[in-house]
Amino acid sequence: MSLLVLGATGTLGRQIVRRALYEGFQVKCFVRSFRKAAFLKEWGAELVYGDLKLPETIPPTLLGITAIIDASTARTSDLYNAAKIDLYGKYILIEAARKACIKRYICFSILNANKYSEVPLIQMKIIIRDYLINSGINYTIFNLAGFFQGLIVQYALPILDNQTVWIADDTKSVAYMDAQDIAKLTIRSLSIVKAKNKILPLVGYKSWNSIEIIELCEKLSGQRSKIFRIPVLVLSIFRRLTYLFQWSWNISDRLAFTAVLASSDTFDAPMDEVYTMLRSNKKDTEKLEHYFKEYFNKVMKKLKEINYRSTDQNNNTGNF
Repeated sequence: MSLLVLGATGTLGRQIVRRALYEGFQVKCFVRSFRKAAFLKEWGAELVYGDLKLPETIPPTLLGITAIIDASTARTSDLYNAAKIDLYGKYILIEAARKACIKRYICFSILNANKYSEVPLIQMKIIIRDYLINSGINYTIFNLAGFFQGLIVQYALPILDNQTVWIADDTKSVAYMDAQDIAKLTIRSLSIVKAKNKILPLVGYKSWNSIEIIELCEKLSGQRSKIFRIPVLVLSIFRRLTYLFQWSWNISDRLAFTAVLASSDTFDAPMDEVYTMLRSNKKDTEKLEHYFKEYFNKVMKKLKEINYRSTDQNNNTGNF
């Protein structure tokens, strides 16, 4: 089976490419920059030029393709181009996939997306999802809550660097999942007939709130955190103010996502049926505790090596 992967250089996309290659798939990556995607070629993937802003570049990328995995995401820094790419560009891609008789189209959305259609980027995902469902193509749509990988920048690094961790004062729990596990289950779904034309959740072993994640980081790093809490009401007011001016729409949209996490129900969903359908075992899913433990162990080991080399150099310098 030959796969075309969009968003291949992103957090999830690169894991999908890696897993697909490991499983023996032929993988083509839909990319705008060959230089940025050079590491994918080194892994064994084929790079094909495509740009969702240039409709004429889309159909040629589907030559010889059996399935599409769309892990691309809009850039929040420019809502106009985001709409152009995520709506018009994806319309063209889906229509081209239908004409090319693509056997499966897999894409990703946000858990409980229908509840937050007022957020522009979530609204776009809903529109694209509905367009795909009505296209006649066999699809699988996975609803995600969040990646482990994003928590490193959000929590682990600020704590290690003794910087402030910013959190909302009413943040609910989120069932984050390792992008590698998402990739593994995504590739597995390609061979599962029952996964056709399904919308399935892909969430982690358990849900975590911000304080629980911070406490875990403190325990594993041996360092105390500096926390700054932002009231949800302040976020909501600031979002309304920023949306009044076009130049600040990107800020408003990001704040909208923050407000969603801060005021929503827990971002979690039952996974038993999904694991059964995909012939997988929940026990094989990475736990956040283990993921962070490995990360902090690597960091601490690296710091010890740096300190050792620094001490050794100082000692050698002192001998002259």
